[in-house]
Amino acid sequence: MTGRRRPAGWTTWADVRTSLRARWDSGELLRARLTGRPVAPLVLPVRGPSAREAAERFGEAQDWVAGWRAARLGRARLETAALGGRLIGVNEVPNRVVLDTDDDVWTVLGVSADVEALDELVATTEAALPAALSWVAAKPHEALNHAADWPRLLAVAAWILRHGGAGVYLRQVDVPGVDTKFIEQRRGVLSALLVRTLPPGRVNRAAPAADLARRFGLRGKPDSVRFRSFDPADGPYSELAVRVEELARIPFAAKSVVVVENEVSYLAFPQVAGVAVVLGDGYAVSRLAALPWLAERDVVYWGDLDTHGFRALDRLRRFIPTARSMLMDEGTLLAHRSHWSREPVPVTDHLPLLTSDEQTTYQLLLRHEHGDRVRLEQERIRFSAVERAATGAFPTT
Repeated sequence: MTGRRRPAGWTTWADVRTSLRARWDSGELLRARLTGRPVAPLVLPVRGPSAREAAERFGEAQDWVAGWRAARLGRARLETAALGGRLIGVNEVPNRVVLDTDDDVWTVLGVSADVEALDELVATTEAALPAALSWVAAKPHEALNHAADWPRLLAVAAWILRHGGAGVYLRQVDVPGVDTKFIEQRRGVLSALLVRTLPPGRVNRAAPAADLARRFGLRGKPDSVRFRSFDPADGPYSELAVRVEELARIPFAAKSVVVVENEVSYLAFPQVAGVAVVLGDGYAVSRLAALPWLAERDVVYWGDLDTHGFRALDRLRRFIPTARSMLMDEGTLLAHRSHWSREPVPVTDHLPLLTSDEQTTYQLLLRHEHGDRVRLEQERIRFSAVERAATGAFPTT
C-alpha cells in the first residue's frame, strides 16, 4: 500500500525534517553544542490519527502509515505506539522520531561538514582571541559565513586591541592578507568582535557599528569646514577648507557668517563685505558646534525651503540660538511657485527652536497646504532674490 496524499494535520517525514531544519536555521542546535548543552538524544513528536479518526478515515490512515514505511529515515529511528479499538483492532502506528546521537542529527540534516568547520573555527578563536567566543556562540551561523576569513578577522581584532588608539587610522592595521577594503567590507562582524574584545572604555556604543573609527577610538577621517570670506583680514584666498579642530582654535576674521547648504549656491553667494560664507552641507551643520567662537558671530542660515531644511535650522540653533534664517519664509515660497519640486521623504519632527514665522511655514509644508510634499530648493530661487536677501541680511556690515 502506498501513500497517495498527505492527510491534513498528520505529521509526515517531510514535516519532521522541516521542523528539524528550522531548529538548525535558528542556531538553536549549534548554540547548544557550543554551550555544552545536549543536542541528542533528540525526540521529535509525530502527530497521527486518533482511534476515531483511524476508524472514520481508514483508507487515509493506511496511506499515512504506508508513507512512513516508504520514507528514507537514514540514521533517524522511528518509534511506534499502539492505536486501535473495537472497529479496526490494534495497530502499531508512528509515534515519534528519535535521533540518538549528535552525529545522527548532523547526518540527517546533511550538515556534518558545517559542524566540523565550526569546531575548527571555535578552536582557532579559543587560541587566538578567546573573548570572541561569546559572539560565535551567539551567532554560530554568521560565524560560519565568515569561516574562510576567520583567522584574518581575529588577527585584525587582536591588532586593534594591542595597537589601536586615537592616533591610529584603520589604514595602519598591519596584518598579512588584510587591506583597508577587507576591513570595510567586513565592518559588521569586526564591530561585533571588537565590542567583545576591547575594554569598555575603548568602545563608544553611541557611534554606528559600521563606523569602526568612531566606535572603537581610532583616528577617523578629519572633518573640515569650507568657507569663503569677504573680510580682507582673512587673506587673499577665495576659498579655504580647514580642519574643524584647527578652525576651532584659530577663527576667521569675519564677524558675520552665512551658512549655506547647496554647494553651487555657496560658490555663487554674493560678495558682501565683512561676511564669510560657510558650506553647511546638509545635516553636517552639526560639525559647526565644534567652533565655540561661532556663537559670538552674527550667523544667518539659508537652507532648502522644505521640512529637512527647517530641521537643519532647528539643529543649528541648538548651539547657536541667535542664528537667523534667510529666504525660508512663506513669501519666498509663494513667489517661486513655478520652481517648486516634490520632497521625497518629508520629516515630521517637532522643531521647537523655529521662530513663529518659520514654524508657520513649516506647518504649512507638513499639512500640504500648497500641494503634496512641496519644496523649494535653494538653487531654484531667483538670483536677484538672493542678492536682495544677502545685502539686506547685514545692513550694518
